[in-house]
Amino acid sequence: MTEHATSIDIDAPPDVVFDLLTTPEGMTAWMGQYAELDPRADGRFAVDVAGYAIRGRFLVVERPTRVVVTWGVSGSDDLPPGSSTVSFTLTPTERGTHVEVVHSDLPDARLPGHLDGWGHLLPRLRTVATGGDAGTDTWRPRDR
Repeated sequence: MTEHATSIDIDAPPDVVFDLLTTPEGMTAWMGQYAELDPRADGRFAVDVAGYAIRGRFLVVERPTRVVVTWGVSGSDDLPPGSSTVSFTLTPTERGTHVEVVHSDLPDARLPGHLDGWGHLLPRLRTVATGGDAGTDTWRPRDR
């Protein structure tokens, strides 16, 4: 198992970014084609991303600074629903928000696809948070 940490600075306040992580409309604006979210401890986290049914639960929801979810792929043997954890930490900055993402408990074989995924998706989050349209997402991970 491995962990991946990355971050991005966004010229938008933490509450705007927080809403993009906790509402179906916000989530699908930058990640996924479908989302069913219940942003409370043990609430459902379901997002379809690049042909993968990501399923898990919300572990921590602290508006507007932190969201932690479990993460896995429906039907997967090596990364089943809820088997890894994604933590989003939102820190206010002079210009907006510093977003740190830590994805832990990833199977080693899944790391390349998730590195590619977070590298693709976080700029889309920035685009949406600053009022832009990220457009239809046709991206697919390199490990697919």
